[in-house]
Amino acid sequence: MIGRYLDRGDMFVLEEDSVKCIAVVTDEGNGVVELKNLATTPSAQRKGYGKKMVQFLMNYFAEKADVMRVGTGDSPLTIPFYEACGFEYSHQINNFFTDHYPEPIFENGKQLVHMIVMEKRLR
Repeated sequence: MIGRYLDRGDMFVLEEDSVKCIAVVTDEGNGVVELKNLATTPSAQRKGYGKKMVQFLMNYFAEKADVMRVGTGDSPLTIPFYEACGFEYSHQINNFFTDHYPEPIFENGKQLVHMIVMEKRLR
């Protein structure tokens, strides 16, 4: 899936002695940017790097877009994270992970099936 959008996205890297977090954001048009990928290295997780990256991205894109969107799995780990960053539920894409990935994806012991789309107004 990353190969489908990487060439049309902007990649951001947060470093502090080493890479802590990376993100890819795409311009979806009509004032909407989408946070397509956010990954924090395992040793840097739960230390605030992901939230710092999201806050940086919201500030960076505030002059270029009205809304930032993110699609995530229906997971008790990621949904509260994005809510804490100010994102709100927009809609659900049923069967996204089972339709678009050849192998099942599990997060915290739960298979991801539906994509939850969340949005944050930037201005």
